[in-house]
Amino acid sequence: MKKILEVCVDSLASALAAAEGGADRLELCSALVVGGLSPDVALFRQIRAQCSLPVRCLMRPRAGDFLYTSWEIDLLCAQIEALKAAGADGFVIGTLTPEGQLDRSAMQRLLSACDGKPVTLHRCIDVSRDLAETYRAAAELGVDTVLTSGGAANCVEGAARLEELLALRDTLQGPEVLIGAGVNAGVIARLRAAMPGARAFHMSGKTLLESGMHFRRPGVPMGLPGLDEWHIQQTDKTAVQAARQALDRD
Repeated sequence: MKKILEVCVDSLASALAAAEGGADRLELCSALVVGGLSPDVALFRQIRAQCSLPVRCLMRPRAGDFLYTSWEIDLLCAQIEALKAAGADGFVIGTLTPEGQLDRSAMQRLLSACDGKPVTLHRCIDVSRDLAETYRAAAELGVDTVLTSGGAANCVEGAARLEELLALRDTLQGPEVLIGAGVNAGVIARLRAAMPGARAFHMSGKTLLESGMHFRRPGVPMGLPGLDEWHIQQTDKTAVQAARQALDRD
């Protein structure tokens, strides 16, 4: 099976760095600093004009939990329709019930809007009640990829559950297990040595770029107090290159 390196980006600069570094696919979002929100259509078009990699768009209406109102599902469906019309290759979706199970009804609405485009279940699985149950539900819905850290803060801590999900993937011939959260070249090498079936990884490869602002007024946050507004997160081409090499190494 094909090895996959997906890079999560929220700007044209990051998309170009990911492509130059050897990524197979982009996950496009906005506001990566809060875990990613739905991207703007204009940003998608800007990237599509200059980057030939397949792009799956993260559909998330806000930060926080994955329990969405009917209005939020309406919004997501409208956003999917707009991005689909602009040429998005696929989508990254997920919504849970109050009890922590995959919300099949809401998922069906989102999948209908995706209209047959490839779909990834995002890391809502990692805060669901039962990861295996959620994976099975995603498989039954026709999702082709599940992005997960193994229900942990990062994929190294979640390695035991990732191994279980990889085994379930092989048993069911189910969705690809896309390993994310804390991924870099060293982590890829470590997990592939421990789990030869691990073949798909998701990373951002972020580095912090110093702001070009010379004048900086202190004590005036634009968002969350304490958020660093004098550095910009951007994908580092060399981090992606190193990850690519680690993934391709036999």
